[in-house]
Amino acid sequence: MDGPDGEGADILSHRRHWSPGVVQRVSPAGRIDLVPGYLEPGLLPVGLVRDAYARALAEFGSAALSYGNNQGAHVLRSQLARRASGDGSGCGPEHVLVTAGTSHALYLLATSFGNQGDVVLVDQFSYDLGRRILTDSGLRTRAVAADHAGMDPRALHDTLAAARGRVAFLLLNPTFHNPTGTVVPLDRRRELLAVAERHGVLVVEDDAYAEVDLDGLGTPRSMADLSGYRGVIRLGTFSKTLAPGLRLGWLLADPAMVERFTRHGLFDSGGSANHVASLAVASMLRSGDYDRHLARLLNELRARRDALAGGLRAGLGGRVEFDVPQGGYFLWLRFPDRSDGAGLLAAAQAAGVEVAAGSRFGDSSQGSVRLAYTFNSPGRLAHAARLLAGSWRSAGPTEERMCS
Repeated sequence: MDGPDGEGADILSHRRHWSPGVVQRVSPAGRIDLVPGYLEPGLLPVGLVRDAYARALAEFGSAALSYGNNQGAHVLRSQLARRASGDGSGCGPEHVLVTAGTSHALYLLATSFGNQGDVVLVDQFSYDLGRRILTDSGLRTRAVAADHAGMDPRALHDTLAAARGRVAFLLLNPTFHNPTGTVVPLDRRRELLAVAERHGVLVVEDDAYAEVDLDGLGTPRSMADLSGYRGVIRLGTFSKTLAPGLRLGWLLADPAMVERFTRHGLFDSGGSANHVASLAVASMLRSGDYDRHLARLLNELRARRDALAGGLRAGLGGRVEFDVPQGGYFLWLRFPDRSDGAGLLAAAQAAGVEVAAGSRFGDSSQGSVRLAYTFNSPGRLAHAARLLAGSWRSAGPTEERMCS
């Protein structure tokens, strides 16, 4: 299979060292793994990144190997600001801080804005490992009720009004939400911002999947842009569109807040979070290589999403409810007549498929499962759908309901 940079996966040995001790996760042998939110090895553009590093080293020489500017290399920040200003917003390089990805940014926010025991409000279902970063930093998380359009503004108001203890910030994932795939509509974003402003609460907008728009329909303006970067910090990353091993992300915020971060000892001691990668990716953005890669990647991921969704609908019909997401990495399955998520997980494992139980992401009285469609080929995903449909049909009778 060709990778999105046009090279065969075997040319640069994408898989040769995909082993414990080198990569974070290796799937169990002989099983189809739909758990990790990773790009499959053949989709990682090894040749493209190799060439970008070579160009960066040729252009910047020894300056690429020194401590980088605390805020991040201006050449990358200017490119990121330009992309954020595509809708005419006033974002400039002064609004950008380069980070080592979203996890690094969340830790920075937790330790900068939170005190021991403070509360962070999160979506009813939310990224479990992100919550763990917050709790490992001594903060507490509290889920706010949601509906089909995302977090409920009235529920947010009521939660803030009744809050015991200080609320450090509100963490939202409004675009191609993990795990549900929801895109929060523009009016709902404005309502949530109004509630947060009324209560004086900082909003953190996790936009890790914002560019993974598989259907090309576009997305609503970011909450940071809607607010004029006042009271909102927006997080971005190249982990979902380029390569997580680069450890390269960014945050967008009011320039005064960005300046506050750059004085943090973490940056004063070590400079930019990922200087060489910043220069390499900046060269990809300037040349257009990144956007050409992104277009190919989205085509590949669309085929994977459709293979998995189509196979599940064909095999399960109305026994499961799910929306085919416009973008992102995941399908969120809901079983309306079941509450035993453990039974769903066990049946999938018995069929040779690894899935993520919905209980990882939040409490629900309804059985739910998250499936990632980014880590396997369309053929393997179609096969996984057949295996899952067979296992879940035989796991017990279900009430016939139409898929969304």
